[in-house]
Amino acid sequence: MDNGLGIRLFNFAVKVIKYTRQLPRAKEYDNIKNQIIKSATSSGANYEEAQGASSKADFVNKIKIALKEMRVSNYWLRIIHEIKTNGSEPSSLNTRVI
Repeated sequence: MDNGLGIRLFNFAVKVIKYTRQLPRAKEYDNIKNQIIKSATSSGANYEEAQGASSKADFVNKIKIALKEMRVSNYWLRIIHEIKTNGSEPSSLNTRVI
């Protein structure tokens, strides 16, 4: 059994799912919950797929996808943090669209 990255990605996904259960039941959180669960579980799933890759190129591709999904998870976690620490709207929000 994998005691390294695979197990950590699995544990991360489980923790994210449990964490989202504690978030408020509000419209803005519904989308965030779905998105972060998708990205957190996808990173581990892609890592698992990489373990059975058919070639080195296939392995590298799946690992890159896993990394991208972890970056997406980080993005959603940052949004949750910003919403929870600064109220409903960040004070530095620039509403001007260029």
